[in-house]
Order: sequence, then structure tokens, then C-alpha cells
Amino acid sequence: MPSLKSIRKRIVSVKNTRKITRAMKLVAAAKLRRAQDAIIAARPYANALSRVVSELAEVAGTEAHPLFEQRPANKVAIVVMTSDRGLAGAFNSSIIRRVEQFVENELSGAQEVSLRLIGKKGNQHFARRNARIASYDPAPTGPTALATARDSANRVIDDFLNGRVDQVWLVYNEFKSAISQGVVVKQILPVVPEAVVDANADGKKDFTHVGPDYIYEPGKIELLGRLVPLFVQIGLYRAALESIASEFGARMTAMENATNNAGEMISKLTLQYNRARQASITKELLEVISGAEALKG
Repeated sequence: MPSLKSIRKRIVSVKNTRKITRAMKLVAAAKLRRAQDAIIAARPYANALSRVVSELAEVAGTEAHPLFEQRPANKVAIVVMTSDRGLAGAFNSSIIRRVEQFVENELSGAQEVSLRLIGKKGNQHFARRNARIASYDPAPTGPTALATARDSANRVIDDFLNGRVDQVWLVYNEFKSAISQGVVVKQILPVVPEAVVDANADGKKDFTHVGPDYIYEPGKIELLGRLVPLFVQIGLYRAALESIASEFGARMTAMENATNNAGEMISKLTLQYNRARQASITKELLEVISGAEALKG
């Protein structure tokens, strides 16, 4: 049985750890609120831009911009968003596991798969496995998310236009709630316009209805030339904001679980300490009584 001193030291150590995890949970909760506000504000803009690009592509045709060009997926690039730090539960491991499954199952026919990694954890994992890494950037933060998205978008667009890749995919954690995040695998190049959805007179959705052909100023081709690269950039920016919020949510949940586990461990150690102390006192009493009886005899 451990000595009373060692049990006391362990109780103090676990209490100090609980203070740290509780503080980390509070910090993550405060940052989560700001990140959640940012992603909620960005989603309507990203959805509206997606609809505009889809409507323009519907009337101008997918041949109107080179980023719409469909090719055989011989060379594929994957943009992977992880974090720079751990202590966030399964936030990073779920993304890494999904990337490996995606490459093994869906991209098994590709001749070349390269990775553009955003986040230290993903870079550490794939570098140890000698994966083909095309670039590495630190994980985005609130102030750097837009710059990171812009640089990544420029790289993958340049690769696609120059024929270095035929497809570009994005893997990230989508924020759903503080306790729920889901891994998303999304194709960003070539751009695939979404079906334009309108409501019929009876309220049912119609995916085949073509809206009126407006007079565009400047023309449709010029608009697509500006909007399609912006659409790719905003898609990466939204993914960066989703990843930031998901990381804080995962960290808050992980630190809450760690705090609760520390509390349970302290209770068990305290019980063990009391039992050991009681056994020690009982042993000392028995020794005193035995000594007194020996003197009497």
C-alpha cells in the first residue's frame, strides 16, 4: 500500500491539474463565443455567393470559366485543416483518420495525391509517414483566417490552372455545437455549381427551373472571372472559421471531461488516504495495547 505521504502528494498534484483544466475550459468557452459569432456571420455571405455563382454558371454555361473544367482525377490535392495544439479530444485524430480513409477508398485510382496542410498536428502526423506534402501553414486564428484562406486559394487555383492538379478537396471539422463537430470532405476544384432551387406555386422545390436571364453589367463572363476565384477563397475562409470554432468547442468539452475525471480521482485518493490513515492509527493502537499487556504480564 502507498505511504500516506505519497498519497497526499498525489492528491495535491491532481488538484493542481484540475485547476489548470478548469481554467483552460473557461478560456476555450470565452474564445468559442467569439468564434461562433464569426462563423454565424460568415455563413449567409458564403451561401449567397454560392447561389450567385450557381445562377451565373446556369445562364453562362460551365465553359465560361476554366475553374469549372472537369478532368480525370489523375492528380489530386487535399487541403487538410487541423490545429497547432492538442488537448482537444478527437478534433485532430478524426480529421487525420478521415483523410487516410478518403485517400485509400475514394482516391485509390489517382496517380498522385499531394497534401496542403494547415495546422501543426496534421503536418507532424503526415511528415512522419513520408506523405507527399506540397505546403504547410500554421493553423488559422481569428485575425489570420482570411489571409490563410487567401494564400491557400491562390495556390490551389494556380495549381489547377497550370495542370499540376486535376482535383482539389478540402477536409475540415464543421462546427455544429459546443459538443458536436463533424468532419466534412468537400470538393473545391473544379468548382461544381449547386442546383438553383426555386419554389413552385404549390410551395414545392423545383431544381430544374431556370430564372430570368438578367442583363449583367459587366457581362456574365467578366463577373464569373471575379466571382469564381472569390468563391474558392470564401469557401476556404468559411472552413477556417468552422475549424476554429470546432477546435474551441472540442477543447472546452475535453477540458470539462478532464476536470470531472480529476474530481473523481481526488475522491478516490481521499478515500484511499483515509483508509490508509485509519489502518496506520489502528496499527499504532494495537502496538501500544500489546506493549501495555506485555508490561502487565
